[in-house]
Amino acid sequence: MTDTASIIGAHDQYMTINYGRYPIAMVKGEGSYLWDAEGKRYLDLFCGFGAGLLGHCHPALVDAVTKQARTLWHSGNLTHTLPQTQAAQAIWSSGFHGRSFFCHSGADANEAAFKLARLYGRKNPGKQGKRYKIISAQQSFHGRTFGTMVATAQKKVSEGYEPLMPGYTCVPYDDLKAVEAAVDEVTVAVIVEPIQGEGGVRVPSDGFLPGLRKLCDDRDLLLICDEVWTGGGRTGKWFAHQHWNIVPDMMTLAKGVGGGLPVGVMCAHERVAGLFDHRRHGTVAHATTLGGNCLSMAAAAAVFRTIEAQGLLDHANKIGNHAMTRLRAAMKRSGGRIAAVRGKGLFIGVELNPQAKGATFKNAGEIVDRCRQRGVLVNATQNVVIRLAPSLAIGQEEMDEGLSVLEQVILG
Repeated sequence: MTDTASIIGAHDQYMTINYGRYPIAMVKGEGSYLWDAEGKRYLDLFCGFGAGLLGHCHPALVDAVTKQARTLWHSGNLTHTLPQTQAAQAIWSSGFHGRSFFCHSGADANEAAFKLARLYGRKNPGKQGKRYKIISAQQSFHGRTFGTMVATAQKKVSEGYEPLMPGYTCVPYDDLKAVEAAVDEVTVAVIVEPIQGEGGVRVPSDGFLPGLRKLCDDRDLLLICDEVWTGGGRTGKWFAHQHWNIVPDMMTLAKGVGGGLPVGVMCAHERVAGLFDHRRHGTVAHATTLGGNCLSMAAAAAVFRTIEAQGLLDHANKIGNHAMTRLRAAMKRSGGRIAAVRGKGLFIGVELNPQAKGATFKNAGEIVDRCRQRGVLVNATQNVVIRLAPSLAIGQEEMDEGLSVLEQVILG
């Protein structure tokens, strides 16, 4: 079972068909490149939904995981381990000195944040008793579990799973007045992506997050920043909320912070994190069996070390600015086929206009397919947006190679 056809045939026989997969089977990765079963090379400008933050098989991650695999994989969360402590310390040092809870995914991290918010609402009730309601934004993405898919507020995620859990409401993104209008006596928290990922790499106006922080302070609400897409340096800062000089009460991480291994993190400010303390409850308030396992934590700690040692935050800004400058130049000569270019660092969205004169595509998915046929991997979201999330270590020559293909495919 070494060729594409046999791998896909076995997949279709033995696996649930959850994903609309491309008709290729990857067998090798190195740096910014992947190779399929037939040996074709692909330049990867999306890195597994951004999870491959340092690219494929980065030597520092390979070394860290290999050494850890020979030492200790998992001892359970009733013991202390060095890799888990090192990963938590790295997040503490890079962020707002919050306490980390480790799990497996972004959805897990957001579930933990919602549970912690409800404990806060119980301890700090409103006039109608304990507070529990979470406000989220339209076109957000916070997960696919029963708790998080309601906050996600995209019908395609929750359709068919009704009845949905109560206690959630959604408002337009980047609309502070809408958030304020949605707050009532049972509201306890607001969850927001500093930059929307699934929503199309949407960057808010400069006053939105600072205004949201003030609103939460004024109304005793917890501000949860979902940094699953943007955490770990993706946007040119360790965490995207830092672009707006705010401090959330909680942030959630996943994707890139594990470098491709399953890592989720719920990081909470000291004043909130204490509500999970088992000594307060006399029992465990929230837990997971394999969250924080040694292999994943060794990788996560190595991700932070490598970004720092190699200056990849500055590099992400440099290459990202270069890419957006080039794409905006292409937009000017696109005759309207490129409607917008937005993002920060190496998280970039290219919004297309299929109705523009001369457009040879009906949606962004067609552009993805054409790029893939030419050996470049990009992604589509919201039907008309191309997303780029390459490795933070990508070189300018590699980035230009991919951008040339993307421009040719869009502009003809």
